[in-house]
Amino acid sequence: MDFGRFPIISILEDMLEVPEEHNEKSRNNPSRAYMRDAKAMAATPGDVIEHPNAYVFVVDMPGIKGDEIKVQVENENVLVVSGERQRENKESEGVKYVRMERRMGKFMRKFQLPENADLEKISAVCHDGVLKVTVEKLPPREPKKPKTIQVKVA
Repeated sequence: MDFGRFPIISILEDMLEVPEEHNEKSRNNPSRAYMRDAKAMAATPGDVIEHPNAYVFVVDMPGIKGDEIKVQVENENVLVVSGERQRENKESEGVKYVRMERRMGKFMRKFQLPENADLEKISAVCHDGVLKVTVEKLPPREPKKPKTIQVKVA
């Protein structure tokens, strides 16, 4: 029996992080890791604000401490904000969740950095559940002056 046709089995495999089998079926479909990352990115909205001297990336991070958030630069031009929101383990005898609507688990957001972003001047501050990553701009390049070549008379 092929259990792959049942969506609940796929969900359980994702939760348990069961390694994928490298068969013909899995080669035609996106990997579970790709799908997990895509879901994490879709659930992490952000704003990008351009100032005269910097770019500011704003991401809501309610209930997450600053030391639980990872800010990185990949491939010299992609800003990655990631982390994981853990469920509070406050259930005790006779107490149970009636409804669980807040998103838990891993989150991630990737932003393409502009060419004039200064990768050496990046700062991140998390205040009241809002993460602000500031990326300074490189100074504008001075236009190259045309080189004049003296023509010799032969």
